[in-house]
Amino acid sequence: MTESALRTELLPEGGYAEPTMGVWPGESSLVSDYADGLAEAAPFRKAIPFLNGRLKRTMDILLVLVSAPLAVILLGLAALAIKLSSRGPVFFVQERLGRNGVPFLCYKLRTMVEGAEQGTPQWATESDPRVTPVGRFLRQSRLDELPQLYNVWRGDMSFVGLRPIRQHFAQILAEKEPRYCLRFLARPGLTGWDQVHNGYPSTVAGQLRKFRYDLYYLQRASCWLDLVILGKTIMVILGRKGQ
Repeated sequence: MTESALRTELLPEGGYAEPTMGVWPGESSLVSDYADGLAEAAPFRKAIPFLNGRLKRTMDILLVLVSAPLAVILLGLAALAIKLSSRGPVFFVQERLGRNGVPFLCYKLRTMVEGAEQGTPQWATESDPRVTPVGRFLRQSRLDELPQLYNVWRGDMSFVGLRPIRQHFAQILAEKEPRYCLRFLARPGLTGWDQVHNGYPSTVAGQLRKFRYDLYYLQRASCWLDLVILGKTIMVILGRKGQ
Protein backbone atom coordinates (compact mmCIF):
# COMPACT_ATOMS: atom_id res chain seq x y z
CA MET A 1 0.00 0.00 0.00
CA THR A 2 1.41 3.40 -0.91
CA GLU A 3 1.47 6.20 1.62
CA SER A 4 -0.70 8.42 -0.55
CA ALA A 5 -3.38 5.72 -0.76
CA LEU A 6 -3.80 5.44 2.98
CA ARG A 7 -6.97 7.04 4.23
CA THR A 8 -8.46 7.38 7.69
CA GLU A 9 -12.00 6.82 8.82
CA LEU A 10 -14.43 9.06 10.63
CA LEU A 11 -15.71 6.27 12.74
CA PRO A 12 -19.33 5.08 12.53
CA GLU A 13 -21.23 3.89 15.56
CA GLY A 14 -20.18 0.31 14.90
CA GLY A 15 -16.49 1.03 15.46
CA TYR A 16 -13.57 1.29 13.09
CA ALA A 17 -12.06 -0.94 10.44
CA GLU A 18 -8.65 -1.44 8.89
CA PRO A 19 -7.60 1.01 6.14
CA THR A 20 -7.86 0.00 2.52
CA MET A 21 -7.12 1.46 -0.88
CA GLY A 22 -8.89 4.63 -1.93
CA VAL A 23 -11.66 6.42 -0.06
CA TRP A 24 -13.72 5.00 2.76
CA PRO A 25 -17.34 4.13 1.89
CA GLY A 26 -19.60 6.75 3.42
CA GLU A 27 -16.64 8.91 4.42
CA SER A 28 -17.68 12.25 5.89
CA SER A 29 -16.81 15.39 3.94
CA LEU A 30 -14.98 17.85 6.18
CA VAL A 31 -13.36 21.16 5.39
CA SER A 32 -9.63 21.23 6.04
CA ASP A 33 -9.60 24.56 7.85
CA TYR A 34 -10.51 23.69 11.44
CA ALA A 35 -10.67 27.34 12.45
CA ASP A 36 -13.50 28.03 10.01
CA GLY A 37 -15.85 25.16 10.63
CA LEU A 38 -14.59 21.96 12.16
CA ALA A 39 -16.09 22.86 15.52
CA GLU A 40 -19.48 22.41 13.85
CA ALA A 41 -18.59 19.13 12.11
CA ALA A 42 -21.10 16.50 13.22
CA PRO A 43 -18.65 13.70 14.14
CA PHE A 44 -16.92 15.92 16.73
CA ARG A 45 -19.72 18.18 17.95
CA LYS A 46 -20.42 16.15 21.08
CA ALA A 47 -16.78 15.71 22.11
CA ILE A 48 -15.44 19.25 21.63
CA PRO A 49 -17.07 20.75 24.77
CA PHE A 50 -15.40 18.05 26.86
CA LEU A 51 -12.03 18.29 25.08
CA ASN A 52 -11.74 22.02 25.70
CA GLY A 53 -13.96 22.32 28.76
CA ARG A 54 -13.52 22.93 32.49
CA LEU A 55 -14.08 19.30 33.54
CA LYS A 56 -11.11 18.02 31.54
CA ARG A 57 -8.92 20.91 32.69
CA THR A 58 -9.87 20.25 36.31
CA MET A 59 -9.02 16.57 35.85
CA ASP A 60 -5.63 17.57 34.45
CA ILE A 61 -4.78 19.77 37.43
CA LEU A 62 -5.88 17.14 39.95
CA LEU A 63 -3.90 14.40 38.20
CA VAL A 64 -0.76 16.55 38.20
CA LEU A 65 -1.15 17.30 41.92
CA VAL A 66 -1.73 13.64 42.78
CA SER A 67 1.18 12.37 40.69
CA ALA A 68 3.63 15.16 41.59
CA PRO A 69 5.17 13.61 44.77
CA LEU A 70 6.06 10.32 43.07
CA ALA A 71 7.06 12.15 39.87
CA VAL A 72 9.60 14.28 41.78
CA ILE A 73 11.26 11.17 43.24
CA LEU A 74 11.36 9.37 39.88
CA LEU A 75 12.67 12.49 38.12
CA GLY A 76 15.47 12.79 40.66
CA LEU A 77 16.54 9.17 40.16
CA ALA A 78 16.26 9.45 36.37
CA ALA A 79 18.27 12.67 36.33
CA LEU A 80 21.06 11.04 38.33
CA ALA A 81 21.12 8.03 35.98
CA ILE A 82 21.25 10.28 32.91
CA LYS A 83 24.12 12.39 34.25
CA LEU A 84 26.15 9.35 35.31
CA SER A 85 25.68 7.46 32.03
CA SER A 86 26.14 10.04 29.27
CA ARG A 87 27.25 13.56 28.50
CA GLY A 88 24.72 16.31 28.04
CA PRO A 89 21.79 17.95 29.82
CA VAL A 90 19.17 16.05 31.80
CA PHE A 91 16.22 17.67 30.06
CA PHE A 92 15.40 17.81 26.36
CA VAL A 93 13.30 20.75 25.18
CA GLN A 94 11.70 20.80 21.75
CA GLU A 95 9.03 22.86 20.02
CA ARG A 96 5.75 21.02 19.34
CA LEU A 97 2.35 22.09 18.05
CA GLY A 98 -0.53 22.49 20.49
CA ARG A 99 -4.19 23.35 20.24
CA ASN A 100 -5.04 25.29 17.05
CA GLY A 101 -1.51 24.55 15.83
CA VAL A 102 0.08 27.01 18.27
CA PRO A 103 3.73 26.09 19.03
CA PHE A 104 4.88 25.45 22.59
CA LEU A 105 8.03 24.13 24.29
CA CYS A 106 7.65 20.46 25.24
CA TYR A 107 9.84 19.09 28.05
CA LYS A 108 11.21 15.54 28.24
CA LEU A 109 14.08 13.69 29.86
CA ARG A 110 16.99 13.30 27.45
CA THR A 111 17.14 9.74 26.12
CA MET A 112 19.59 10.16 23.22
CA VAL A 113 23.24 11.01 22.94
CA GLU A 114 24.07 14.71 22.89
CA GLY A 115 23.63 16.23 19.43
CA ALA A 116 21.69 13.19 18.20
CA GLU A 117 19.73 15.07 15.56
CA GLN A 118 21.73 16.83 12.87
CA GLY A 119 20.07 18.37 9.83
CA THR A 120 16.59 17.16 8.82
CA PRO A 121 14.35 16.02 11.70
CA GLN A 122 13.75 12.28 11.84
CA TRP A 123 11.48 9.97 13.81
CA ALA A 124 13.02 7.73 16.43
CA THR A 125 12.96 4.04 15.51
CA GLU A 126 12.54 0.98 17.74
CA SER A 127 16.27 0.15 17.72
CA ASP A 128 17.52 3.70 17.23
CA PRO A 129 21.31 3.76 17.77
CA ARG A 130 21.07 7.33 19.09
CA VAL A 131 19.22 6.15 22.21
CA THR A 132 21.39 5.59 25.29
CA PRO A 133 20.99 2.46 27.49
CA VAL A 134 19.40 4.55 30.24
CA GLY A 135 17.30 6.35 27.64
CA ARG A 136 15.98 3.05 26.31
CA PHE A 137 14.69 2.12 29.75
CA LEU A 138 13.15 5.57 30.18
CA ARG A 139 11.39 5.28 26.82
CA GLN A 140 10.11 1.76 27.46
CA SER A 141 8.73 2.80 30.84
CA ARG A 142 7.48 6.18 29.52
CA LEU A 143 9.36 7.88 32.36
CA ASP A 144 11.03 10.19 29.83
CA GLU A 145 7.71 12.00 29.51
CA LEU A 146 7.38 12.87 33.21
CA PRO A 147 8.57 16.48 32.67
CA GLN A 148 5.49 17.00 30.52
CA LEU A 149 3.54 17.23 33.76
CA TYR A 150 4.82 20.80 33.74
CA ASN A 151 3.28 21.29 30.28
CA VAL A 152 -0.02 19.90 31.58
CA TRP A 153 0.10 22.25 34.57
CA ARG A 154 0.77 25.22 32.27
CA GLY A 155 -2.14 24.27 30.01
CA ASP A 156 0.00 23.53 26.95
CA MET A 157 -1.08 19.89 27.12
CA SER A 158 -3.72 17.68 28.67
CA PHE A 159 -3.09 14.48 30.61
CA VAL A 160 -4.95 12.55 27.90
CA GLY A 161 -5.00 13.63 24.28
CA LEU A 162 -3.20 13.24 20.98
CA ARG A 163 0.58 12.95 20.88
CA PRO A 164 2.20 16.40 20.37
CA ILE A 165 3.93 16.60 17.01
CA ARG A 166 6.64 18.77 15.48
CA GLN A 167 5.70 21.21 12.74
CA HIS A 168 8.06 19.54 10.25
CA PHE A 169 6.25 16.21 10.52
CA ALA A 170 2.80 17.79 10.71
CA GLN A 171 3.36 19.49 7.36
CA ILE A 172 4.47 16.23 5.75
CA LEU A 173 1.45 14.33 7.05
CA ALA A 174 -1.00 17.11 6.16
CA GLU A 175 0.15 16.86 2.54
CA LYS A 176 -0.82 13.16 2.57
CA GLU A 177 -4.00 13.53 4.64
CA PRO A 178 -5.82 16.90 4.29
CA ARG A 179 -7.85 16.21 7.45
CA TYR A 180 -4.73 15.96 9.58
CA CYS A 181 -5.43 19.43 10.98
CA LEU A 182 -8.36 17.90 12.89
CA ARG A 183 -5.91 16.72 15.56
CA PHE A 184 -5.32 20.36 16.54
CA LEU A 185 -8.90 20.78 17.73
CA ALA A 186 -7.74 20.03 21.27
CA ARG A 187 -4.63 20.11 23.43
CA PRO A 188 -2.13 17.30 22.85
CA GLY A 189 -1.78 14.73 25.62
CA LEU A 190 0.86 13.13 27.79
CA THR A 191 -0.82 9.84 26.94
CA GLY A 192 -3.63 8.93 24.57
CA TRP A 193 -5.71 6.35 22.71
CA ASP A 194 -3.20 6.04 19.91
CA GLN A 195 -0.18 5.77 22.25
CA VAL A 196 -1.60 2.82 24.20
CA HIS A 197 -2.76 0.97 21.09
CA ASN A 198 -0.38 1.87 18.30
CA GLY A 199 2.88 2.94 19.93
CA TYR A 200 5.09 5.43 18.11
CA PRO A 201 5.31 4.70 14.34
CA SER A 202 8.49 5.93 12.66
CA THR A 203 7.25 6.19 9.05
CA VAL A 204 4.73 8.36 7.21
CA ALA A 205 2.57 5.31 6.46
CA GLY A 206 2.63 4.30 10.13
CA GLN A 207 1.74 7.82 11.24
CA LEU A 208 -1.22 7.89 8.85
CA ARG A 209 -2.45 4.56 10.24
CA LYS A 210 -2.03 6.07 13.70
CA PHE A 211 -4.28 8.94 12.65
CA ARG A 212 -7.24 6.52 12.72
CA TYR A 213 -6.84 6.32 16.49
CA ASP A 214 -6.63 10.10 16.74
CA LEU A 215 -9.96 10.40 14.93
CA TYR A 216 -11.50 7.78 17.20
CA TYR A 217 -10.53 9.75 20.29
CA LEU A 218 -11.62 13.10 18.86
CA GLN A 219 -15.03 11.68 18.02
CA ARG A 220 -15.64 9.80 21.26
CA ALA A 221 -13.69 11.76 23.86
CA SER A 222 -15.29 11.63 27.30
CA CYS A 223 -14.40 11.43 30.97
CA TRP A 224 -14.93 7.66 30.89
CA LEU A 225 -12.70 7.16 27.84
CA ASP A 226 -9.96 9.24 29.49
CA LEU A 227 -10.12 6.97 32.56
CA VAL A 228 -9.88 3.89 30.32
CA ILE A 229 -6.82 5.36 28.61
CA LEU A 230 -5.19 6.14 31.95
CA GLY A 231 -5.73 2.55 33.04
CA LYS A 232 -4.22 1.23 29.82
CA THR A 233 -1.29 3.62 30.22
CA ILE A 234 -0.49 2.16 33.63
CA MET A 235 -0.41 -1.32 32.06
CA VAL A 236 1.94 -0.07 29.31
CA ILE A 237 4.27 1.45 31.92
CA LEU A 238 4.30 -1.67 34.07
CA GLY A 239 4.91 -3.83 31.02
CA ARG A 240 7.60 -1.46 29.67
CA LYS A 241 5.91 -1.47 26.27
CA GLY A 242 6.91 2.06 25.31
CA GLN A 243 9.46 2.94 22.65
